[in-house]
Amino acid sequence: MTTTTQGAARATGAVGTAHTRVEGRDKVTGAARYAGEIPYDELAHGWLVLSTVARGRVRTVESEPVLAMPGVLAVLHHGNAPRVTTDYIGIVGRPDPALGIFQDDRVPYVGWPVALVVAETSEQAREAAEALVVRYDEEPHDVEFFAGHPGLYTPQDSPLVQAEAVKGDVEAELAASGVVVDAEYATPEAYHCPLEPHAATARWDSGRLDVVDSNQSTVWVAGELAQLFSLDPASVRVRSEHVGGGFGSKGVRPHQVAAVMAATVLHRPVRVVLTRRQMFSLVGYRSPTAQRIRLGADPDGRLRAFDHQAQSLTSTVHEFVESSAVLGRVLYDADAHRTTHRLVRLDVPTPTWMRAPGEAPGSFALESALDELAEKCSLDPIALRARNEPGVGPVSGLPFSSRNVLACFEEGARRFGWADRDPRPGLRREGRWLLGTGTAAATYPSGVGPSTAAVTAEADGTFTVRINAADIGTGARTALTLIAAEALEAEPGRVRVHIGDSDLGPAMFAGGSMGTRSWAWAVTAAAGELRERLALGGGIPPEGITARSDTTEAVGALAKKERHSFGAQFAEVAVDTTTGEVRVRRMLGIFAAGRIVNPLTARSQFLGGMVWGLSMALHEEAVRDHSSGGLVGADFAGYHFAANADVPLLEADWVDDPDPDDPVGIKGIGEIGVVGGAAAIANAVWHATGVRHRQLPIRPDRVLLAAEGSRSA
Repeated sequence: MTTTTQGAARATGAVGTAHTRVEGRDKVTGAARYAGEIPYDELAHGWLVLSTVARGRVRTVESEPVLAMPGVLAVLHHGNAPRVTTDYIGIVGRPDPALGIFQDDRVPYVGWPVALVVAETSEQAREAAEALVVRYDEEPHDVEFFAGHPGLYTPQDSPLVQAEAVKGDVEAELAASGVVVDAEYATPEAYHCPLEPHAATARWDSGRLDVVDSNQSTVWVAGELAQLFSLDPASVRVRSEHVGGGFGSKGVRPHQVAAVMAATVLHRPVRVVLTRRQMFSLVGYRSPTAQRIRLGADPDGRLRAFDHQAQSLTSTVHEFVESSAVLGRVLYDADAHRTTHRLVRLDVPTPTWMRAPGEAPGSFALESALDELAEKCSLDPIALRARNEPGVGPVSGLPFSSRNVLACFEEGARRFGWADRDPRPGLRREGRWLLGTGTAAATYPSGVGPSTAAVTAEADGTFTVRINAADIGTGARTALTLIAAEALEAEPGRVRVHIGDSDLGPAMFAGGSMGTRSWAWAVTAAAGELRERLALGGGIPPEGITARSDTTEAVGALAKKERHSFGAQFAEVAVDTTTGEVRVRRMLGIFAAGRIVNPLTARSQFLGGMVWGLSMALHEEAVRDHSSGGLVGADFAGYHFAANADVPLLEADWVDDPDPDDPVGIKGIGEIGVVGGAAAIANAVWHATGVRHRQLPIRPDRVLLAAEGSRSA
């Protein structure tokens, strides 16, 4: 970035200055319409019917009585639904066969779609769907996940997950270590639960499939629908202007396929909106994990051996790996280093990416184990982490693009008052409350994907940016407005950004903390070219002047480095010794996450992630009924998460950390706020009570049982 451009950015109040959301007024006044709210003439409504057995075959779908009910237009099932194919390679690999709904009579888990009832109104569709009788031939099922399950296997490496990474002889280094930690940790099944339910409306318009959907990438959904229905990609358009949260769940899902099927059969628009309960089986979740960590160190805390073994589940129809062991490949070096992932196939829905996939559960185990090692070595937990700070990637050997994790700890310790902490556990008390503090490191990859963008200088002196980004509540639309304004040396008010339309061309999806960085690169490139063309003079014609960019070549030319955001989480807790209740009193997160585009929305992202970490530590836990195979309490009454009263004073801030290899200097921030939060709280609970909790969530009953066990010992 040139000095001239940076000066212009300060003058225009663009990048680095807090800016309210450009679509904020539309959202609070209701002018912004979400996927389930847009009106259509002759709109019909579909309601999915889900299986009630965990494994078996559909024997009969008794649709005739339902078809006679008022307003019912169709009942689609495996005997009459349009044919689709899942035999292809999509943007993120092979699709989950769950997208191939109604193709055969097989039922692989509770909640598998077995029929779609379509009616004139949503109420008629729901009533008919609940009246539909589906008979099954049941088969024995297995839904129980536990450490050491006999069905465990090592998955094949994929472009997204390396199943195993090994350096040196772990067993030999463990044997030679003066201090060893060998502990097992567990995290439960957990769910995304975005505020806006998944919704899709499909219609055929002049021979072209038009879908309005709530998703994290219109180009991804459009491409998958084209493959599924064997369509010319140019004949599919997907729009998703406003999205009320995604967290990894809003990719390609069965409800979109169902809407397209029904629109094809009925020749009219059809909308399918999922209920909250249906979302618990149709849109993915975080797999439970069982993790064993073995750390071997010299008495001074220097790591000799690092071994992180992670186990998780997947479905019987599709393979997904919760990559919990990846953090160690980035955070800590050792003479011998091993990280492995193993899976077991069960009769459950396929897990998927959920905010900070892998890193969130993995950080709980790893950062708890580091705390246990610090205790054994009589070291301050921050000092232990500093002692094992790597100069290059611990496994890859690659240089870091930037790595300011110790700066995060230094700033966080100063602001949190860490120096005043007595390291001995169980000493601080206020009445019946025991008090403790804890900390943990955080990291998440800072990736970037190819994207295209177009920027137009309009005749009226304004600029129009077109890029197929997705704003899933992160403030991406506002960030891109500021980035374009900086690159164009214009006031943000002169920039309009159009997003969420597959017709705008290919662009990175909103996920993996890669969205804003990828889109910003493309917008900056197009804006730079436009400025050069405007500098040549000649005036702007009525139709404007447009410059376009494609970052595929530039992204491909990036030197290989370890590219990550980093952070340090701090927490103070109070534990009621009579009830087992744990209250988080304060949390502080300090992050090194590149150049911050919009401090207002960035802080909101960090804080939202920290709330998620709190919820993960103390509340969230989905439970499966082993006899039925289904979830117990698959709704907001039965699935507990942090409410307002559970959330204390939270602070989030950052240290200077521009990425020298990025044209805007930014990294990703969407996920890292979750990472390390649960571990910091768990470490604080140990400091308060002297009892270590290795299973999440830290429920009151578990606190009481652990305290009783500690007294008995």
